[in-house]
Amino acid sequence: MTDPVQIRFVETDTDVLATAKGRIVLLADAGQALSAAGRRLDRIMRGGIGRALASEAFSRMKPGEALDLSFPAGLEADAVQLVRLPKKASVAEARKAGAAIGKAHGPAPALVLAEAHPQAPEIAFGLAMRAYEFTPHKTADRKPAGAVTMMVAKPEAVAAAAAPGAAVVEGVFFTRDLVNEPANVLTTDDFAARLAAMQELGLEVEILEEAELAKLGMGALLGVGQGSESPSKVVVMQWNGGPKGEAPFALIGKGVVFDTGGISIKPAGGMEEMTMDMGGAGTVAGVMRALALRKAKANVVGLVGLVENMPDGRAQRPGDVVRSMKGDTIEVINTDAEGRLVLADVLWYAQDRFAPKGMIDLATLTGAIIIALGHEHTGVFSNDDALCNAMLKAAQAEGEGAWRMPMGDAYDAKLKSRIADMMNVGGRDGGAITAAQFLQRFVKPGMPWCHLDIAGTALLKADSTLAPKGATGWGVMALNRLIRDLYEAK
Repeated sequence: MTDPVQIRFVETDTDVLATAKGRIVLLADAGQALSAAGRRLDRIMRGGIGRALASEAFSRMKPGEALDLSFPAGLEADAVQLVRLPKKASVAEARKAGAAIGKAHGPAPALVLAEAHPQAPEIAFGLAMRAYEFTPHKTADRKPAGAVTMMVAKPEAVAAAAAPGAAVVEGVFFTRDLVNEPANVLTTDDFAARLAAMQELGLEVEILEEAELAKLGMGALLGVGQGSESPSKVVVMQWNGGPKGEAPFALIGKGVVFDTGGISIKPAGGMEEMTMDMGGAGTVAGVMRALALRKAKANVVGLVGLVENMPDGRAQRPGDVVRSMKGDTIEVINTDAEGRLVLADVLWYAQDRFAPKGMIDLATLTGAIIIALGHEHTGVFSNDDALCNAMLKAAQAEGEGAWRMPMGDAYDAKLKSRIADMMNVGGRDGGAITAAQFLQRFVKPGMPWCHLDIAGTALLKADSTLAPKGATGWGVMALNRLIRDLYEAK
């Protein structure tokens, strides 16, 4: 996987400023006294920092934005990056400041003068998150990212405070790599192998192959992949960091490694982006990695259904009827509404085997949610106010957009089938909602459940604050916090 940039925390030493190589980063704000290192840097640069702080360009900057001073006089460094950040900065502002540093970071070393800033761990988090690049398929020689050194007060304490965030960064990077990977590389076999490799972190990983899925009665999931050369699978990842024998919380992910739409084939334009249709499974995998790395004191099980939706002579047809693991029959009206078929069987299996205390599924499920919410918010659907509110609170705290959507019997009625227990689609209007209503049919009474439609947030065509364009890793931060707040804060 893509390795996060390594950040080292050290005591402040102003004697090294004049000879430091690469980039020096100074955190400062208008009307705020410079730190000792900042004052030393200003003297070496013969007042260059003071002039920059007094400039109109700096006055227009918002917290977290940066100004570059190239080839500064008196220094061996190539540049000084002046990042505007008040001492009483919010977490979001501190992460944005770190992201400005991470975006500019390259092969050269960086020296960040954070000194006594109270948000140093969050600055480091933002830096690491934004320094991500997906480059395994580029043939040009690429140099590794340079070392990052942060001068702080009490470096051991800051390093300890930053460690949980570093685990989350690695989980996010794992998700981004999976979502960015092309489908000829990330087959169902390769995906499962990458998840199995996480056993070395302490996760218990089990791969269920097609023969076992057929015995379990997962006709809905198997129908989706029957036109592909890649075998369908379900991968189960267990992290048992909580009390022995206590029921786990379940995370379920849609893992369609490529989605042509099947016989209901998609238009050619933009189909290349359907490599990201396994984004829900990718997020579940990233969360499980983060939990294992930070040794979370909770029991969590992650289950992902891995399939490929292809058209060939064996492919599922519109009008086919399949039987789910639950026993309900489904009339397949549109083979491009395949993700809900995958999730239906995995949701039921998760409840049948683990009897979890609650569950959340994630899926790049509908284009309709993008029409409703754009690329700013994930759609949240739920049968349980407490779990839903906790999810929304965690997403807001982590700066990951999420918005609750309605559900109701009127939407559910649109799934009525003439020849089976239900159809897999309910028409164009309210498409994201009827998809959620379909999934709810596979949630047992009394089971707290949320469905997260991440179709608009899993992959972006432009940079965001903490990620370059491409896969975002949306949900890893929020779900990690949700589990921490609900099941570890005791």
